[in-house]
Amino acid sequence: MIKIIIADDHAIVRKGLRQIVEETPDMIVTDEASNCQEVLEKVRKGNFDVVILDLTMPGRGGVDTLKEIKSEKPDLPVLVLSVHPEEQYAMRVLKAGAAGYVNKESAPVELIEAIRKVASGRKYISTTLAENLALNLDSDFEKPLHESLSDREFQVMCKIAMGKTMTDIANELNLSIKTISTYRTRILEKMNMKSNAEIARYAIKNGLVD
Repeated sequence: MIKIIIADDHAIVRKGLRQIVEETPDMIVTDEASNCQEVLEKVRKGNFDVVILDLTMPGRGGVDTLKEIKSEKPDLPVLVLSVHPEEQYAMRVLKAGAAGYVNKESAPVELIEAIRKVASGRKYISTTLAENLALNLDSDFEKPLHESLSDREFQVMCKIAMGKTMTDIANELNLSIKTISTYRTRILEKMNMKSNAEIARYAIKNGLVD
């Protein structure tokens, strides 16, 4: 029996995921979490075979949470679930230690396949993403601008694009306003932009924020 914890800030989503999982005889949802801190605390204390982690929960964010889970329990597979297009986020979270990436619009059968695969110690990526990666290897594919950002810069960029202030971002990430300002400067330089409005337009156009 594959024991699963679902981490998502939307109760309706958690309920839907639980229903999908528990219709499958070899899986059971043994716990839930509604924010990043809660899932970290439960993972530390509990015994799970797979973590299903929403990428955009309030607070520190999914990538930071993923990294912390993997640093404390490196053998625990984390399957990232997100509303964002996989071509924009999947490689970043896989590099950060995720065992797989599933879009929330995927069919239930794909989610079940992904859970089984990561629980067995393998990686899961969709057929579409695998094909895109193969095409990129065979072409002079130009990476999007945000690919040049570090994980922290990418996280700050998305929060800026959502209209959050430097103070809001600093509080959410437990960093100083000066540090966030430094990240913003780096983001603008790397992406050849001059304002938060340009960051927001870019992020929306590329499906990086809701």
